[in-house]
Amino acid sequence: MTDDNPGTLYVVATPIGNLDDLTARAARVLGQVTRIAAEDTRHSGRLLAHLGLNKPMLSLHEHNEARRVDTLDSYLAAGEDIALISDAGTPLISDPGFVLVRELRARNRHIVPIPGPCALITALSGAGLPTDRFVFAGFLPAKPGARRQALEDWKKREETLVFYESPHRIVHTLEALQEQMAGRDVVLARELTKTFETFLHGTPASLLEQLTADPNQARGEFVVIVAGAPPVEQSEHQDISADALLEALLAEGVGVKQSAAIAARMLGGRKQVWYARLQAIKGEH
Repeated sequence: MTDDNPGTLYVVATPIGNLDDLTARAARVLGQVTRIAAEDTRHSGRLLAHLGLNKPMLSLHEHNEARRVDTLDSYLAAGEDIALISDAGTPLISDPGFVLVRELRARNRHIVPIPGPCALITALSGAGLPTDRFVFAGFLPAKPGARRQALEDWKKREETLVFYESPHRIVHTLEALQEQMAGRDVVLARELTKTFETFLHGTPASLLEQLTADPNQARGEFVVIVAGAPPVEQSEHQDISADALLEALLAEGVGVKQSAAIAARMLGGRKQVWYARLQAIKGEH
């Protein structure tokens, strides 16, 4: 077969713990493709063995993904169908695959997603926090300073916040949440779909107490879900346009220089800019 009849890249979601969660469509595709690109071939080999499959595999992870593009493209050009899988869940969601999919789409290759398990969606569906709007932040930075800064950047967002965390950093992350978002509702979803699946709910401080009292609760992979910031109440002056405020100041006999200082304090910006704007308003009257 030639590039006149190219193959398809299937982006296949695999179980995040419970092998029964593999969809019938995903199992069928894995059985039909010519080869499989996997984040860790040894790990994914166990899934294929469970399915009774023996397929050619090649690794595709964050360190070699860019180098794999041409190789996989050549297989597609030869008419082979390929499945892309990660260690668990949906590829590209905090997992490798973005570079490959982006580059193959740029080359007009046929790409078909096969939906299925995803840890963040699974966690949201059982957490009991608002799901109408949420922001997924992937993994927080490993370094403490960068982690605190990331939470500082996110803490004013009104959407529910969702991110992944590893067992050896979960306590440090809760400590950072206590610094930045004390009092927020937080859910720790742990070991999803596995034997010891657990949802812990509380404030950062109370969750730290729970993990200290029972260190077993700090084991496993985590999805951390944090309630969004409360909506900012709009004060009355924020509903007034800048020009209306400036005209009101001038009408009350406030001098241009003083009005500019007031505008800068209330609305932000430089006094010189407001001064020029006030002069223009005066010239119109």
